[in-house]
Amino acid sequence: MEFRKATEQDIHPIMEIIGQAQAYFKKNHIDQWQHNYPNIHTIMDDILKGYSYVLLKDENIVATTAISFDGEKTYKHIYSGKWLSNGDYAVIHRLAVDHLHKGLGISTEVIRNVEKMCLNKGVNSIKIDTHEQNLSMQKLLQKNDFKYCGIIYLEDGSKRIAFEKIL
Repeated sequence: MEFRKATEQDIHPIMEIIGQAQAYFKKNHIDQWQHNYPNIHTIMDDILKGYSYVLLKDENIVATTAISFDGEKTYKHIYSGKWLSNGDYAVIHRLAVDHLHKGLGISTEVIRNVEKMCLNKGVNSIKIDTHEQNLSMQKLLQKNDFKYCGIIYLEDGSKRIAFEKIL
């Protein structure tokens, strides 16, 4: 498998995967990624900023994510807990896997690649948040040794549970 930065030519397969995830959340009554988010403008902005990555299997995009090393302002305040570290960190946002490839370890492969990126940059922490009802993401994070740290609030006031992994 190949993990690489996304390009503008990748926008349609990325949006297809995002749409599948949005439909899954809606079907399962999880209020995450609804209300036209993330949309094509969000993903294009990720691509233009160099945050968007894709995982390819047999030359087909099977997963998408955004990785940032620029910090996350909503992570400055954490409630009912604390972060494991206070230094530089990567943030994983908008991780989604093509529905035909779920259950095959694709998300874990994305996380492994993010870990390699971090270590190559001398960054020893990865932070991520998710909706409290997104049990599949929570299970993935626990399986990959992320630790629950507390609660953060998005800019729109939405509550999210926050995790961190020290490398």
